[in-house]
Amino acid sequence: MTFNPVDKELLAKIENACGYEVFRPALQAYAEEPRGRWIGNIGSVVAPRNVTEASKVLKICSDARVPVIPYGGGTGLVGGQVGENLLAPLILSAERLTSIIDIFPKEHAIVCQAGCKLEDIQKEARAADRLFPLSLASKGTARIGGNLATNAGGIGVIRYGNARDLCLGIEATFPSGEIWSDLRRLRKDNSGYDLKSLLIGSEGTLGFVTAASLKLAPLPKSESTALLFVDCPKDALAVLNIAQDFFAEGISAFELLSGQGFSFIQEKMPDVSFPFIKIPDWAILIHLGFGSNRNAENSMIELYEKICGMKLAYDGVLAKSQKESDALWGLRETIPEANRKVGAIASHDISLPLSAIPTFIDRAHFQLSSVGKFRINCFGHLGDGNLHFNVFPEAGKTKDQYSSQREIIESVVHDLTVELEGSISAEHGIGRFKVNDLIKYSSPVKLDLMKKLKNIFDPNGIMNPGVIIK
Repeated sequence: MTFNPVDKELLAKIENACGYEVFRPALQAYAEEPRGRWIGNIGSVVAPRNVTEASKVLKICSDARVPVIPYGGGTGLVGGQVGENLLAPLILSAERLTSIIDIFPKEHAIVCQAGCKLEDIQKEARAADRLFPLSLASKGTARIGGNLATNAGGIGVIRYGNARDLCLGIEATFPSGEIWSDLRRLRKDNSGYDLKSLLIGSEGTLGFVTAASLKLAPLPKSESTALLFVDCPKDALAVLNIAQDFFAEGISAFELLSGQGFSFIQEKMPDVSFPFIKIPDWAILIHLGFGSNRNAENSMIELYEKICGMKLAYDGVLAKSQKESDALWGLRETIPEANRKVGAIASHDISLPLSAIPTFIDRAHFQLSSVGKFRINCFGHLGDGNLHFNVFPEAGKTKDQYSSQREIIESVVHDLTVELEGSISAEHGIGRFKVNDLIKYSSPVKLDLMKKLKNIFDPNGIMNPGVIIK
């Protein structure tokens, strides 16, 4: 499909429709992503104040066949926010859509514009004695519109679900200039197709989300965090099953961490202190949260005693204060930063049936050993089956020395994932990075239906060209 670049005539039409203040400086930051893998181009940056301005901009761009890159906080990890091969696209930024429209504590709901940062929504909810449970390391930068566009996951999915599960209603606009506003706070609505679920996870390829109604949860009155050491992922899964029998919905997070991740922190960030002396081969990070009728710390101790009696764990660290709990979660959030400092040859965001995870880890290590010598940091959200399986160079080497092996590594990991009935994208999306993988591993029927939907919503193909649909 052929596109036109942003030109003076287009900018004049946007200024006439929305005013000059809608424009923002075209800074290089809009054309980059956190890992530095993609560098895009910018024709202009436009930041509407409301859905009406956004609709006018999209209609003008669609009529002129100018590509539009929807932009939230820029934290995506699959290149969805960078128009790498586009001559001069328009960046449609949510940065001025930052209003908390209303909060309904008794309904456990909040309504906000799409440019609100995740952390700000969390703070607003907490001020009303409520919890917005979507939790990501990038919460201080990520915007809720982008979280919805990518159906973000994070550490709380085991209890609260993905971004899709936390959304009650959406306001959005489309290339036709049409506006669909449905911010009702309904838990049940079977009045036809669930259009909001089409937009959530569509990565800005169908329309531009400008506001949303979101679910809140009660703030836990009693919480506890523990880091427990286990011998292998199979034992970690056994602990998960026992914990679910004990606590049901009381488990707010259940993370799997490998010793390699701790070793990377030790190697690249020596100032970070560990609450243990010897690095374990594997560890699980658990968070419990209850109402006032149950003591979370006592419950965690009860779990620890149970699993130690079954020889599923051999040591651990129980947080005795909020400060110690924050330190454990801070250690968890340091792992991706240490990964970036080491430099991965290939990074994988995959999901698997829970029972297949130990098999996947063992077989992936074995199969990759025939490709070359690597260091592997496998960690992630074990409670919902999401692994971040990252392959690194041997000590003393750099990822650039392995460039010829990158595609082989990715094929080994993704082929095995699909063989075990998993997904090649768990929470990061497809973006531009995984488009060919989506084609390779998806059924022709699915791909055909997705293309038909794209043509209905975006007949001129201007919405985030190159993302998901090739």
